[in-house]
Amino acid sequence: MEKNKKETGDRGEKLAAELLIKKNYKIVEQNYRFGHGEIDIIAKDKDVLVFVEVKTRKNLEFGPPEFAVTKNKHRQIRKIAEAYLYEKKISDLDCRIDVVAILLKKNLPPEINHIENAF
Repeated sequence: MEKNKKETGDRGEKLAAELLIKKNYKIVEQNYRFGHGEIDIIAKDKDVLVFVEVKTRKNLEFGPPEFAVTKNKHRQIRKIAEAYLYEKKISDLDCRIDVVAILLKKNLPPEINHIENAF
């Protein structure tokens, strides 16, 4: 069982990457850092570059995991995505932001909700 938030988050990101690969996404990069933030997964869905925020929780005490993706988090992800595009000199590619919300309840299979074009 996960001992801390980092282990829970890492497990969630691994599950999210496996889900995306099953859906024929190509993982381009994981944990892209810029400034004080990061984008968990950057992937290609056919001709679209997808920035994926993964939220993992062990219970519903604070609501479903996707509720943790706040307006501030939206702004931060957009800013980091723009930095990524600038740094990699990408200007001619459609992009979107997805959220993969994962609930890891004890002794139950993970509940995974993939929200395409989340915001």
